[in-house]
Amino acid sequence: MTATLRLLGKASSINVRKVLWTCAELGRDVAREDWGSGFRPLDTAEFEAINPHRLVPVIQLPDGSYLRESNTICRYLAAGSALLPGDPLARARVEQWMDWQATELNAAWRLPFMALVRRDPAFVDAPGLNDGIAGWHAQMALLDRQLAQTGAYVAGPDFSLADIVLGLSANRWRMTPMPHPDLPALAAWEARLVQRPGHRAHAANGIP
Repeated sequence: MTATLRLLGKASSINVRKVLWTCAELGRDVAREDWGSGFRPLDTAEFEAINPHRLVPVIQLPDGSYLRESNTICRYLAAGSALLPGDPLARARVEQWMDWQATELNAAWRLPFMALVRRDPAFVDAPGLNDGIAGWHAQMALLDRQLAQTGAYVAGPDFSLADIVLGLSANRWRMTPMPHPDLPALAAWEARLVQRPGHRAHAANGIP
C-alpha cells in the first residue's frame, strides 16, 4: 500500500495543483499543508532547510528528505505509470513539452498575468503589456498547432503528464481577462480534459 504523500504548498498555487492533479490521476492519497503567501511563510529558516529556494511545492520522500520543482515532482510520482511512458523516445516527447511549459510558455505569461490577474502595481502600467499579451497568444497558438497534429493530447494519442502541466497553463490563459484568439484544436483538447475528475478539481476550479 502506497503511503500518503506529504505535500507542502497552498492549493491555489498553479504548481501545487500540478502535483494534486497528478496524484488524482494516480489515485494517490495526499496530506497537503498550507505553505506560501497568506499561510505559513516560506522566508524562514524552517522552510529554507526544506527548500533553499523558498518555493512550493515540496514533497517529503519516504526517507524523510524532500523533493522540489513541480515538474520534477510530477515525473517522480508518475514513474512507471501510463502518465510517463517507459520507452525513452515516448518519454522524451512528453518531457519536451513539460520543459517548454516551464521555460518559453512560463516566460510568455508573466507580464500579462501579473498585470491583468494579480493587478500588481509594478506591472499594470508596464510598457509592453500589449506585446506581452501577443507573445502569450503566440505560444498558445504553437500549442494549438501541436494539438491539431496529434488530434488528441499534447504528446500524442494518449493522455500524459504533458497534458497536466499544460492543461493548467491553458486554464490560466483562458481565465486571464483579455481577448482570446480562436484556437479550435486547443479548445477541443480543453473539452477533453474537463471530462477528467482531476482537471475539474484542480484546473477548472475557478483559479487561474
